[in-house]
Amino acid sequence: MKLHFLGSAFVMLAATVCVPRPLAGEIRVGMIGLDTSHVVAFAKLLHDTNAPGHVPGARVVAAYPGGSSDIESSWSRVKGYTTELRDRYGVRIVDSIPALCQEVDAVMLESVDGRPHLEQVKPVFAAGKPVFIDKPIAGSLRDAIEILRLAKKHRVPCFSSSSLRYYPGLIELKQGDLGQIKGAVSTGPCHLEPHHPDLFWYGIHAVEALYAVLGTGCQQVVRTSTADTDVVTGIWSDGRVGTVIGIRNAAAPYRVTLFGTKAVMDQKPGGDYSPLVREIIRFFQTGQPPVSAEETIELFAFMEGADESKRLGGQPVRIADVLIRNGWTKQDNLGQD
Repeated sequence: MKLHFLGSAFVMLAATVCVPRPLAGEIRVGMIGLDTSHVVAFAKLLHDTNAPGHVPGARVVAAYPGGSSDIESSWSRVKGYTTELRDRYGVRIVDSIPALCQEVDAVMLESVDGRPHLEQVKPVFAAGKPVFIDKPIAGSLRDAIEILRLAKKHRVPCFSSSSLRYYPGLIELKQGDLGQIKGAVSTGPCHLEPHHPDLFWYGIHAVEALYAVLGTGCQQVVRTSTADTDVVTGIWSDGRVGTVIGIRNAAAPYRVTLFGTKAVMDQKPGGDYSPLVREIIRFFQTGQPPVSAEETIELFAFMEGADESKRLGGQPVRIADVLIRNGWTKQDNLGQD
């Protein structure tokens, strides 16, 4: 399958555009994959000083369109977002990822399809550019492990995150005086896409939010699945219980409820992309990933384990077994130093 069939179509159009030069000290950002609304939303936050939540310190200067021919929500959006980035924000459109890397200081890998991320990020690592990989970091747990192995091998800073991790209500929830935390429930939409494991496509947001409040340490998961609802429950090594409720065909607000020995607290609604973009730019400036490789790998194992539990009719699945089946070894240490 040819995943990047749209990449060269816009090169000639870009030649007539005057690309604004970054201000002194601004980071030159390149974007890979112009098939998601994130690319325009992020560019607006970086470029438009009047935008609510404007994030200073960086500018998008180059982009590679990409696109996946077998996902309608990918190929149908590339042309529109490419045109908007080029015409509204003066972004230069290039015909390859190596060409993009020559023009930028850092990269946002935005392709909505997680499957090509491994191949797309390889030239970025080879060029030594720090990279944020939008959700999902990959289309499989095995690829996610390999991406973070390569980041470690090349000593290139890399991280992935959902914007929900930085919603103000979730930050406030984590800071609440609840006593010892005993568990959490994270709710959100869980639309499916046939080329990705069930939770990887949209359920990942609720999973990220769960891990944002509980951290790593899940030992096993079990899943109950119907046409409209998924309920995935994990047991952590210290006895905490974390549950993700993914909803289809019904109202599904993002919400985390945290259970402590002193109180129970619900996440307040609301949030946007600006806190995540602020974290990305800080990451580009410091080289310090705000989300560890180990946490990213475990939450993907949580989602893969949920799929395995579904295949087994709702039986519990050990996270350690899922990791081993997907190439993880005890010698793996993906902390980036």
